[in-house]
Amino acid sequence: MTEPTESLKNRLLNILDDKKAEHIQVIDLHKKSIIADYMIIATAQSSRQLYAIAEHIAIELKHHGIIPIIDGAPPTDWVVVDAGDIIIHLFRPEARTFYNLEKMWGTVIPEHEIASTH
Repeated sequence: MTEPTESLKNRLLNILDDKKAEHIQVIDLHKKSIIADYMIIATAQSSRQLYAIAEHIAIELKHHGIIPIIDGAPPTDWVVVDAGDIIIHLFRPEARTFYNLEKMWGTVIPEHEIASTH
């Protein structure tokens, strides 16, 4: 866990909060996978909000020198933003319930710990 990754994770959490994403969860992948250090999962209430959040995240990542890979084109209920060490999954509520990534990936960092980091 490098400080830049930790700092970027906190900045992305702030963006999600600012853009009114709901049910923000962070899964620490350090001991689970080599694909990334963190997975962030959040819910958007509309497709418009989903894409606005993805766009703001992409802009922030570019400021950090990261060219994100974004998967999910309109119309969709799920957008993935791959930032290398951090993967962000943005869902509409029904899709999030259906795919249930939190259950698949296991332990989620409690929300009160997320709130204390940003």
